[in-house]
Amino acid sequence: MNTDTKHNASHAEGPGVLDWHKSSYSSGDTGNCVEVATAPASTHIRDSKDTTIAPVIVGNPAWAAFLNMVEG
Repeated sequence: MNTDTKHNASHAEGPGVLDWHKSSYSSGDTGNCVEVATAPASTHIRDSKDTTIAPVIVGNPAWAAFLNMVEG
């Protein structure tokens, strides 16, 4: 994954800057692009083509379980 953008974050973990990474599986051809940023207790997921939409925020254990499931 490559660093794409930084975004100010105000959420339960406090203000800070998130370092967003575009998925290596994202393709400009299909319009299916996802970015992920991690914080100490959560993972933030957003549509890289419309960063004005609020990201989905999940706990790090839930994100790890998701990755384990899809990576099989």
